[in-house]
Amino acid sequence: RRMFVYTPPGYAESNENFPVLYLLHGGGGDEEAWPTLGAAQNILDNLINAGEAKPMLVVMTNGNPEQAAAFTESPKLDTEAQGIGGMASMLFEKSLVSDVIPYIEANYQVKTGKENRALTGLSMGGLQTMNTTFENPGMFDYIGVMSMGFADLSRFGIEIDHSKREQQIKALAAAEPQLYWIACGKDDFLYESVVTMREKLDELDFDYVYRES
Repeated sequence: RRMFVYTPPGYAESNENFPVLYLLHGGGGDEEAWPTLGAAQNILDNLINAGEAKPMLVVMTNGNPEQAAAFTESPKLDTEAQGIGGMASMLFEKSLVSDVIPYIEANYQVKTGKENRALTGLSMGGLQTMNTTFENPGMFDYIGVMSMGFADLSRFGIEIDHSKREQQIKALAAAEPQLYWIACGKDDFLYESVVTMREKLDELDFDYVYRES
């Protein structure tokens, strides 16, 4: 997949291994969204230099499963059958786990294990974060869902198995992530989906931190 990889100050000269944050963009974006619109590298430089964040790598991927890994190719994907942008098939989530993470851990100075991996995303990236961590509950210790909750996605061809979701929440709780962080703005069009999500998590005594702006 196409991606940008942020490395912390001093990385090139260091023999140290670092934890990794996988940072997912929203709908309409691509791998350039966080480093350009989000200024992620500037924010991380400042936080690390101020001692407010540990030095880490940040992997910013292209989360659109229907887009080719190479700019020179554009293979066709039956997105109508796959749901919006191929999201119903969870092709990106599968690629993140089977392609992206193994690539990063084989080619960069990073620590492995769930305690050294974080996953967070905005809107569509929040949905992909939920999907990935529900399907792989023991993979990430730090999870952030921004501007996304339990939305009705049936109009996009994505049907939710509520019984399966409840079992996935329980499995994720049993994996005891260090942090499950949810954030949303009151005026966000997905705000009600976050309310629904929090109601279900509360019902199941799932521990999370919530930030509303």
